[in-house]
Amino acid sequence: MDRSAAIERLTARLRDASARADWDLLDVAVRELGPQVQALAARGSWSGRERAALVRLRAAHDEAARASAEAASLLQMQLGEMRDNKEGWMAYALAGELEAGSTT
Repeated sequence: MDRSAAIERLTARLRDASARADWDLLDVAVRELGPQVQALAARGSWSGRERAALVRLRAAHDEAARASAEAASLLQMQLGEMRDNKEGWMAYALAGELEAGSTT
């Protein structure tokens, strides 16, 4: 039985989650990937078509890992900027509270 369609579904799931930046879905897809590929591998040796599908799956996994790393880096940068500007944010919030309190 050809396992290419099953491998392509795994590939599509990774690509879809990565493209939508759905990190929760990507996490689930990646955690389930190993056991699913192992189950497919237990059915015997891979055909040429199946090996080609596995190469595409590996590429999708690599792309998802890059997208995840880029998103994490961006988030880290944003959090760093927020941390660096913490005093300014607090002063701004405090000034807003003072202004709101003086109008009543």
